[in-house]
Amino acid sequence: MSAALEKGRGLAARLNPDLEAVLAERYDDLLPGFAESLIEWAYGRHYARGGLDLKTRQLCTVAALTVLGGQTGPQLKINIEHTLAAGASRTEIIEAIWQMAVYGGLPAAINGLNAAQEVFQAVDHGG
Repeated sequence: MSAALEKGRGLAARLNPDLEAVLAERYDDLLPGFAESLIEWAYGRHYARGGLDLKTRQLCTVAALTVLGGQTGPQLKINIEHTLAAGASRTEIIEAIWQMAVYGGLPAAINGLNAAQEVFQAVDHGG
């Protein structure tokens, strides 16, 4: 196992223990090795880098997905969950999303706020 894959698995387990299994179940039949590749590359080679703490990296991810817009809704929700797991407060997440109104426009920010609201409600109701 590569060091990046090992780091990625450790980080993914901290944020979302089922992530690799869910990705494998959903995509590995279409693209063998997808889940392991994503964990190694995104988490092991990017999120695990030094220079920024995990919470900041996750807030950057939420901001980027917000600006990219509606087509990233599912990824935005998952990363809002990961950002909570990385120690960000709901206020920090909302402020990162709202800041993106300047760069992605109000519709993108509103969609981001709606995604955050859905995630927060699911967390509050055990879903």
